[in-house]
Amino acid sequence: MTRSFLITLLLVTAVAAAAVAGTIEGKVSPGKSVVYVDTIQGKTFPAPTQTPLVEHRGMMFSPHILVIQQGTTVEFLNSDNVQHNVFWSAISGNKKLGHNLGTWPKGEKRSFKFDQPGVVPLLCNAHPEMAGYIIVSPTPYFAETDESGNYKLENVPDGKYNLVAWHEGMKQQTKPLSVPGTNKVDFSLSK
Repeated sequence: MTRSFLITLLLVTAVAAAAVAGTIEGKVSPGKSVVYVDTIQGKTFPAPTQTPLVEHRGMMFSPHILVIQQGTTVEFLNSDNVQHNVFWSAISGNKKLGHNLGTWPKGEKRSFKFDQPGVVPLLCNAHPEMAGYIIVSPTPYFAETDESGNYKLENVPDGKYNLVAWHEGMKQQTKPLSVPGTNKVDFSLSK
């Protein structure tokens, strides 16, 4: 009798755990896009402890696009034999959030903590042809799509959310959804 009670308890616990988290998946056209769950009212998330790196390499920002959670500190490393600069004039169009990290030589790093969600267009005032992006998600529920545009967000808590899709040079798109279970959300972005 104790054994069947334990088995029943384990099954109920497994079903309950599955009911409080869902999966969001779909496809974004064009591919190589970013998808994230937008701000969740009344909910904050601890800042990640990892420090991603954006490198000046071959007169480019590498990676060209980086997706991070709000509160993440990013390091910028100059690996080229020339001086580089990193600045952004705004975050998602808000010019008050612009910042300039200055100019520095090969081998040096500068870091910045991204406390504001949105799209950060990276530029180098010494080399105007250089451009990159940091997408700062307000939640830990984000993904970069594959080349075909497929994405999957797992363990998203039950609730009503706005899902955002972004692609360089396209208009950002937002769609409402409700989680539980598995949700399929596709986007077709345009200029």
